[in-house]
Amino acid sequence: LCLQRLDSSLRDAAALTSQEASVLRAWRDSTDSGDRAEVSGIAEDASVWSRVTSTADNCLGQQCPFYEDCYVVKARRRAQKADLVVVNHHLLLADLAFREGGFVEFLPEADAFVIDEAHQLPDIALQFFGVSVSARQLNDVFDELDVSLRAVGGPPFVDALQSARTAVLQLREQAPGELGRHELAGLVGVNAQLLTLRDTIQQLIGQLDDMPDLDAVGEQLLERLVRLFDRLSIASAEDDREGLRWIDVSSRGLRVNMTPLDVSARMRAAIDMTEAAWVMTSATLAIGEDFTHFSDRLGINDARCLRFGTPFDLANRGRLFVPRDLPQPAAPGYTAALLEATMPLLAHTTGGAFVLHTSYRALNESARWFSDRPHVLDDRPLYVQGDAPRDQLLRAFRADGNAVLLATGTFWEGVDVRGGALSIVVIDKLPFAAPDDPLLVARSAWLRNEGRNPFMEHQLPQAVLALKQGVGRLLRDSEDYGVIAIGDPRLHSKGYGKVFIQALAPMPLVTTTAEACAFLQSFADVVAEEQTA
Repeated sequence: LCLQRLDSSLRDAAALTSQEASVLRAWRDSTDSGDRAEVSGIAEDASVWSRVTSTADNCLGQQCPFYEDCYVVKARRRAQKADLVVVNHHLLLADLAFREGGFVEFLPEADAFVIDEAHQLPDIALQFFGVSVSARQLNDVFDELDVSLRAVGGPPFVDALQSARTAVLQLREQAPGELGRHELAGLVGVNAQLLTLRDTIQQLIGQLDDMPDLDAVGEQLLERLVRLFDRLSIASAEDDREGLRWIDVSSRGLRVNMTPLDVSARMRAAIDMTEAAWVMTSATLAIGEDFTHFSDRLGINDARCLRFGTPFDLANRGRLFVPRDLPQPAAPGYTAALLEATMPLLAHTTGGAFVLHTSYRALNESARWFSDRPHVLDDRPLYVQGDAPRDQLLRAFRADGNAVLLATGTFWEGVDVRGGALSIVVIDKLPFAAPDDPLLVARSAWLRNEGRNPFMEHQLPQAVLALKQGVGRLLRDSEDYGVIAIGDPRLHSKGYGKVFIQALAPMPLVTTTAEACAFLQSFADVVAEEQTA
């Protein structure tokens, strides 16, 4: 929560609805942390959050009249005094990026950094050492300029502001209609409109420079606009030496990005700059005993690497079920064939099932399949990702104890269901990145230019580690048991299939529905005997 921005929004009759104003006033008067996670009366993705929260871009710093009461300042002071500070990866990387640029750091100096789920670090580092500008960021600045300076700016300022707004709208019109990532090279209309947008923002900056006696808010908005202009210039420049330039189109808007293809040197420099010990842990850092894929991406090839076996009895309490004779994943009817091979398992367990998909298209196909066959569930509840927030779905799944949940990558990691509520995890296919993803294409080209094998050194290791994350949803406790079903026939037909199977050892492999059902039934019989006793 930014007290200054909330105060400004409450004074602007058009900024907030009466319901939003009521909720935010009550929150302001009761919160100790200012953490927006405390608020339940406003949707997580509501546009009001951009008007009442603080970011590095919109913070007034010591010029803010609420500086001494600022929740960010208070949190930073607590961190500076603490013996132990717990943060997420993004704040840590933001702090490292600020230190690299010579700015004041968010976090205190530390003797040691312990990074859990460290497998995420290389991809997050790409974000923080790259550049990105979204249409929403630009429009937020334009809105705040309109509110703060329209009265003093005069017609030239209003015209320049409208031209910049129009340029953002026209950029969205030029962007590809298909959602997802698109490389900027070759998008002639988008590149031309980016030049137009840069020109209009430059003209708007000129109008602000000419305004006499800007107040602290006006000065901060000017600095913010200049930073966005600089980032937009880097991200849209037709020069591929720094990295891949691409546009991300989503249902909410678009974002222009420049992503470096290799941050190993910069990450190593950032780590060395701290002069601290770094400990990185995760269930998915190594493929077998090999940590190379992870250590290469962070530039820490001289790290000491230790691998500890699972504490769970995979050999006796788990089975890897890979059905034979399924069609190829791209074939029509693949999802239906997978479900027909795996859903008979439900009849042999009192527990529930996750059905995890690598695409929303497959998720929707599964939902339709179950809708057409209600008898398969036999009165089990069915939950579909998107019907409710993730945490709400998980709470309901655990409480039911025998539900079926259909989901995508959102549920592949960071999800913990212990006990009998989950005894089957179905994964529709091997989680290779989309072959036309521009980041994958560009990194593959970079590796080839380095004389390396993109598939063996990047695509395959990434897919193996991602699969291990999905498989890890099943056995979360020493008493858990169940079946991992992976439908992808490439596990049998391709030479690299054994790499995936070996990565899941020592879980035994079965290839028929009957074997998988018999395994589950053996535990169901034990449970039934215990209940009878």
